[in-house]
Amino acid sequence: MKKLFLDDIRIPKMVYDTIETKDFIVVRNYADFVKYIKQNGLPDFISFDNDLGLNENGEVAPDGYAAAKWLVYESNLDLRRLRFKVHSANPVAAEQIRELLSNYIRFLKEK
Repeated sequence: MKKLFLDDIRIPKMVYDTIETKDFIVVRNYADFVKYIKQNGLPDFISFDNDLGLNENGEVAPDGYAAAKWLVYESNLDLRRLRFKVHSANPVAAEQIRELLSNYIRFLKEK
């Protein structure tokens, strides 16, 4: 089972104590998230952080919500079987990611 963990600081063990964490691939930013999926295909499970720090220019980096939007609007991947969790400490952004992905997956399944 391929699992992807998007977070700029934490590792899976810091977030999950009830699921196996050794199988996670950790990506630290939006660009690496997109690159990994383009090269390896959609993982079975994705864990999203939202706030991904600053980019190399000291500006706020694209966040987990941007990664979720890329999956929905740009990736052209079939997300019907995607399992995901949002582990962001930002409650508003976490809900945005959950709602976007849940609603889109529900839409695909109803088609």
